[in-house]
Amino acid sequence: MAGPDTGVLDDPVGESLRGRHAHLARGVGRVASYRPGVSTFSSVSPDAGPADWDDLAGLLGPGGLADLFSCPATPPADWAPVFDLAGRQLVGSGEAAVRTPGGAEPVELGAEDVPEMLDLVARTRPGPFWPRTHELGTYLGIRDRATGALLAMAGERLRPPGWTEISAVCTAPEARGRGHAARLIHALAARIAARDERPFLHVAESNTGAIALYERLGFTTRRQVTFRGYRVP
Repeated sequence: MAGPDTGVLDDPVGESLRGRHAHLARGVGRVASYRPGVSTFSSVSPDAGPADWDDLAGLLGPGGLADLFSCPATPPADWAPVFDLAGRQLVGSGEAAVRTPGGAEPVELGAEDVPEMLDLVARTRPGPFWPRTHELGTYLGIRDRATGALLAMAGERLRPPGWTEISAVCTAPEARGRGHAARLIHALAARIAARDERPFLHVAESNTGAIALYERLGFTTRRQVTFRGYRVP
């Protein structure tokens, strides 16, 4: 049986906002963005013109962050660059990831866990994560058996048709080297496969340790990307 269309991965933000995340979207004309507190990602057409940038500016407001993710469109010259980061997009094979034996089992995280999730993200910096980011999909965590403290987490973020992105993979410094990240990725990949979808993810090119882990778990590079953000005038 043929797998899902990989073409939708060229614009995963836009495909998600127009599809399974439409309930979390706000838009005008040809531009869209996630609602405040969910994500800063915005979607514009690669051939965006002046009217589109005006619409996005109105949507985000003066001084707002236009996080274009991997969109190649370039905003007007008076939009100040905030970041420009080389990265890559990897896709899973659709087969079960290799499971790391032993260790604590992942548990589902929800709204009541957000303060701990935000604290873990602040200490580990896996990427953007906000108070409502957990609404994008299922988030799993691993807790210390003795204290209950949140040691590691990962979850589902962008969801273009046929695919689900695994994101926010992070482990507290004191709990690294125990296979927590691999267990979480395996658990999420299994859930994604059960929906007849395939997992994919994004990673900064400089994060060689994470890239090596993902490749050991069966992910392969689909394309190089550049993550870019700009400040609305």
